[in-house]
Amino acid sequence: MTNLNQSGQTKPAIRSILIALMLAIFLGALDQTIVAVSMPAISAQFKDVSLLAWVISGYMVAMTVAVPIYGKLGDLYGRRRLMLFGMGLFTLASLFCGMARSMEQLVLARIIQGIGAGGMISVSQAIIGDIIPPRERGRYQGYFSSMYAVASVAGPVLGGYMTEYLSWRWVFLINLPLGLGAWLVARRTLVGLPLPQRKPIIDYLGTVLMIIGLTALLLGITFIGQGQHWRDGQVLGLLVTALAALLLFVLHERRTVEPLLPMHLFLNRNALLCWCTIFFTSFQAISLTVLMPLRFQSVTGAGADSAALHLLPLAMGLPMGAYFAGRRTSVTGYYKPLILTGALLMPLAILGMAFTPPQAVLLSSLFMLLGGIAGGLQFPTSLVGTQNSVEQRDIGVATSTTNLFRSLGGAMGVALMSALLLALLRDSSLTHLGGASVLAEGTSGNALLEGLNSAEGPARDALRGELLLTFRYLLLISAAVALLGLAAALAMPNKVLRGREDKAH
Repeated sequence: MTNLNQSGQTKPAIRSILIALMLAIFLGALDQTIVAVSMPAISAQFKDVSLLAWVISGYMVAMTVAVPIYGKLGDLYGRRRLMLFGMGLFTLASLFCGMARSMEQLVLARIIQGIGAGGMISVSQAIIGDIIPPRERGRYQGYFSSMYAVASVAGPVLGGYMTEYLSWRWVFLINLPLGLGAWLVARRTLVGLPLPQRKPIIDYLGTVLMIIGLTALLLGITFIGQGQHWRDGQVLGLLVTALAALLLFVLHERRTVEPLLPMHLFLNRNALLCWCTIFFTSFQAISLTVLMPLRFQSVTGAGADSAALHLLPLAMGLPMGAYFAGRRTSVTGYYKPLILTGALLMPLAILGMAFTPPQAVLLSSLFMLLGGIAGGLQFPTSLVGTQNSVEQRDIGVATSTTNLFRSLGGAMGVALMSALLLALLRDSSLTHLGGASVLAEGTSGNALLEGLNSAEGPARDALRGELLLTFRYLLLISAAVALLGLAAALAMPNKVLRGREDKAH
């Protein structure tokens, strides 16, 4: 860890900071996945399914919207206080989630929790930009990406165990000791972080416009993913509101003195291409974690526990790719070759998934592992490439913008691929094979599985054969979308990371 002391931190202090940051990222990422398996128990207790989807969606929307705001405020006021605020808000909201007495209270608490998580994830990665030279960041961002992957595996397992043997409330209450511990460690270790020297100027109008625009956009695509048509009055109204608010936001940001999201960053070709890459990587990685278990369950008739094991190679591939990419980037000083390798591997892996039935366990697992590695190669390197492309004063907002594109990619991936799945199902011969009852507006994956399980004998076998073909078409479309990420990677300049440039040759 030589020459890591760019903010005056000692090696032990840097290690302590990294532990606190990795725990914060783990907690924020864990709550995206740990709740899913508890949904039936939550629904049964509150006897309310109308708001059930928003227990997860509300958290995701709030986190995505909060990320760029934390990034800018961290640049203006210093990251330590923003980090402590985000951690504290997340932990307090976890208590409210665990104490909720109605679905409305739970959704509101989850939204507050998402606002806190946005700070934990965004500010953590910006702090790395403060204390670690660009040449070394790949390795540490690789560790952070591993936290996402560990959370994706640990979440369903922990959530299922606590829901089964304790209560669904412990899915949230477990955050209290972990969150408090992380807050105390962060409070002690983040003291020496650099403080900004410029006078803070808050862009209030820009903040309001961005919140309205992003919230309306995410709500609109979430409704589409839940089965509503984009021309539905509610969805169309949200999309028009999003377009108008984001257009006004861009016009305002070009004129204000201290913009929330400086538009000059979007003129930075390298940063823009890194954002495109991470958007499409997240689009694929997150949508695959939703669609592949559904394909496995619907085609094989297996249970949720087997579906979780089926997803394991994808989740294992992410930290493997991230670790390798981080180490390799630190050694060579170049990040484009790793991004390009991952971007090339992703569509090939998805094509392999498309033509391999889930019953072929070894071959299917191999392609899912390659898909995970492809995503892992791109996540940390895209962030490092972005941080390397901007000035130090813009590290926070550039990092938060990277996380914004990552969140938007995941949200859009799940929503659009789910909507496309429903459209393919309605256009297929499934309706003539007995599946019409579950293919109405608003159909969910669970409803599809319930309708499939109600069929018997030859009818069920015919449905499963048709579903396998439908998922193949869906994955072929997904592979085509992945080519857009490959195009961005190909167009990216092959720049060396700042710091110890002599060792890159």
